[in-house]
Amino acid sequence: MASKPVTLKVQSRGKRIPKLPTETSIYIQGSGSDLYERVAKETGLSVHRLRITKGDDGKPVPNHKKSTIASTGLENGSVIQVKDLGPQIAWRTVFVIEYLGPLLIHPLFYFLRPYIYKGAPSEPSTLQTLTCVTITLHFLKRELETLFVHRFSNATMPATNIFKNSFHYWVLAGLLIAYFSYSPTSASAASSNPLLTYAGLALFAVGELGNLNSHMVLRGLRSPGGTERGVPKGLGFDLVTCPNYLFETIAWAGILIVNRSWSTAVFIAVAVAQMALWAKKKESRYRKELGGQYQKKRYSMVPGVW
Repeated sequence: MASKPVTLKVQSRGKRIPKLPTETSIYIQGSGSDLYERVAKETGLSVHRLRITKGDDGKPVPNHKKSTIASTGLENGSVIQVKDLGPQIAWRTVFVIEYLGPLLIHPLFYFLRPYIYKGAPSEPSTLQTLTCVTITLHFLKRELETLFVHRFSNATMPATNIFKNSFHYWVLAGLLIAYFSYSPTSASAASSNPLLTYAGLALFAVGELGNLNSHMVLRGLRSPGGTERGVPKGLGFDLVTCPNYLFETIAWAGILIVNRSWSTAVFIAVAVAQMALWAKKKESRYRKELGGQYQKKRYSMVPGVW
């Protein structure tokens, strides 16, 4: 039997959407994506700018193919509310812009040291060279993962958030660490302790490779363009919810041992605090969305700590 169309009443939520119709029709077995595309066509807005919720309980209507209109509880005469989220920017683009900051700033400070710092020797120290190499490799890896590895559950974010998101990387990981690391008076300008330096480089390598492995595992759980979640397994996932954050922390601990600058410690403290919050939220989402198939973790990021 053919699917029958239903008529939905449409209201704007928040600021007025000029071309938003008062009603729209959709097949009851049509998908959430079909509804979003229909409303986008009627309003002339990008589908990524829209958020559609049910008028009775405010629950979001999922924007994907696997969710039908019937499964959301909408029926003939139901009310949907449409919100314009404003100009959007792709998450992939956001990540590329964020990581580009320190990727450019560190080599710039490294090679222009004699012009930036009065009395700076022409040759950088071994630790300053290793600082530039490790941080540049870290963010180059981040850029390559963004382009070729990561699959995003959300296509876009509000364009204005790019400034807030970029501050962490351009200012803290970029300008703050670079300015105080390549100065002739910094701790990294002094002679190195080979034992500590090799230990730091070893931690950096272990952290970067472990982090890459975690990202590859997570990539394998989601189909291209899909938003589904699976149960991650493999190195680190039996210990904590987010081993990618654990290995990220290990890599930066290695950089800190090599670099020895307080500015790097400040960046790490901010980054670890943020990752800890993300890890807690990820554990909650896994428990809610995956149910019994997910083995609950005692620690979300660092074994024995949190």
